[in-house]
Amino acid sequence: MASVLEDPTLERHFKGHKDAVTCADFNPNRKQLASGSVDKSLMIWNLAPKARAFRFVGHQDVVTAVHFSPIGNLVATSSKDRTVRLWTPSIKAESTVFKAHTAAVRSVAFSNDGQRLVTGSDDKSVKVWSVHRQCFVYSLNQHTNWVFSRWAAHSLLRGRSFCPAVGHVHQTLHQLSATFVGFNSSGTCIACSGADSTLKIWDLRTNKLIQHYQVHSAGINSFSFHPSNNYLISGSSDSTVKILDLLEGRLIYTLYGHKGAILTVAFSRAGDLFASGGADGQVLMWRTNFDTKSYQNVLQQHSRRSSPDPPPHLTDIHPRGPHLHRQQPAAIQISPKVADTQSTDPHVIELGQSIHNTTNMDIGFMSRIETFTYPLTQL
Repeated sequence: MASVLEDPTLERHFKGHKDAVTCADFNPNRKQLASGSVDKSLMIWNLAPKARAFRFVGHQDVVTAVHFSPIGNLVATSSKDRTVRLWTPSIKAESTVFKAHTAAVRSVAFSNDGQRLVTGSDDKSVKVWSVHRQCFVYSLNQHTNWVFSRWAAHSLLRGRSFCPAVGHVHQTLHQLSATFVGFNSSGTCIACSGADSTLKIWDLRTNKLIQHYQVHSAGINSFSFHPSNNYLISGSSDSTVKILDLLEGRLIYTLYGHKGAILTVAFSRAGDLFASGGADGQVLMWRTNFDTKSYQNVLQQHSRRSSPDPPPHLTDIHPRGPHLHRQQPAAIQISPKVADTQSTDPHVIELGQSIHNTTNMDIGFMSRIETFTYPLTQL
């Protein structure tokens, strides 16, 4: 099938993790991509051509979440080892450890001003930390089960109280077997994916279900809203990434490239790139492309294909009811040959053994600053 400019394209692939990739996030400075893994490491992929990658070793168990600070000078990770770490995403490799949770930490996020961190844990608590003072601030303990979504926690720090604000939606989410939840960038909608392969979107202003998708054939492990709120990407155990046009209420792309389940997907802050990571240990970085023109222009381009897309149905155009949107056979499928991309696997510098530790005790939590050294031949 012929290609047009608006199709997403595989830009880079990164190999360096020794086990499944569980989380990913782009640096706001557009120069780095971070990923965490079951192999207990944090990888910092420098996006410049031929740049080396950094593997940060420090966690004692699976890295569950990663998030860059708003200006990109710090990156936070959470882990099943019950700790949260703040890293300097450079060759300096300084690491500060936060410890207050009593069970695996599932999620971590910076506030918009970068002054606070929020974490969610299997100990059923949400904790807020001061980044500058490197200390625990307060804890929220009203959950009756483990807390897993950094996006919900991130919105809490933006001034949105997750539980009271969503009312009936919150009650509905707790009745579902939810695998991931998240707010859109404006905070007006919340999405929830399930082990039943469905994805639902509610409007928080009306507390009503407005979209319902069933386009995957297995459970959805992660999704990410485009900054414009017009698109959403999802990663599934069916080994595909799906791209949804939320304005038209339809699946527009199915992407292949991973072998095995896709565990994480993430748009860059500008939305021009997105990443996917999975059980195969690879991180694939895609160029969005499809957000550069209006949907009607894209449809006009697609009309010249040998198998053109069907036009959107009247019932798919906003505003619409919460009817089920299923996969359309004519949705565009992209299956790149990952081995044939223009990039080669970057050289990885491993930053691991600390030469000195400084431990500070503060109101029941521990902060440890570690500095790493390495032979000059590695630089």
